[in-house]
Amino acid sequence: MTLTLLPSTPEDIAEVTKRCKTMVTKRALASAGASIVPVPGLDLATDIGLLLQLIPDINREFGLTPDQIEALNPRKKLMVYKAVVALGGAMIGRVVTKEVVVHALKAVGVRITVKQASKLVPIAGQAVSAALGFAAMRYLGLMHIEDCVRVVEQVIREEKAAAKEYPKAERIFEGR
Repeated sequence: MTLTLLPSTPEDIAEVTKRCKTMVTKRALASAGASIVPVPGLDLATDIGLLLQLIPDINREFGLTPDQIEALNPRKKLMVYKAVVALGGAMIGRVVTKEVVVHALKAVGVRITVKQASKLVPIAGQAVSAALGFAAMRYLGLMHIEDCVRVVEQVIREEKAAAKEYPKAERIFEGR
C-alpha cells in the first residue's frame, strides 16, 4: 500500500476535497436508506459503521492517517500534530474507534433523537428520518473535511514560513 502525501498546493487541496465530498454524499445516501427501514437502532448502527469507514477514508485522502503522518519527516510530522492540536481536528491522525464515532454523533445528537422518534410516525416519519439521517451524516463528513483542509493549509503556511526563515536548512532537512 502506498501512502498518500499531504496535498501541497491549493489545487491539490481542492481536488482532494472534491473527492471527499463525493464520498460523503454517497455515505449520507446510504445513511438515509438505512433510516427508511423501520427497525429501531438499525440506522444508528449503520451510521456508526459508515463513519468508521468514512473518517479514515477522508484522512487517507488528505494524507492524515496515523501511518501516513508517521511516515513524514520529523519536522513535517511535528507541524501536522501542532496543527491538529491547534485547530481541534479530533479525528485526524488517530485510529478512529467506535467511541470516537459515537462522540462525533453526539455533536448531531438532536437530529439523531428526532430521527429515531420520527420512525414512530408511519411513512412521513420515515421520510423525515431519512432526510435527517442524510443531513447528519453529510454534516459530520463535511465538518471533518473542513478540519482536514485547515490542518493541511496550516502545514503549508508553516512550511513556507520555515523555508523563508531557513532556506538552506530546509534543503538539509529534506535530505537534498
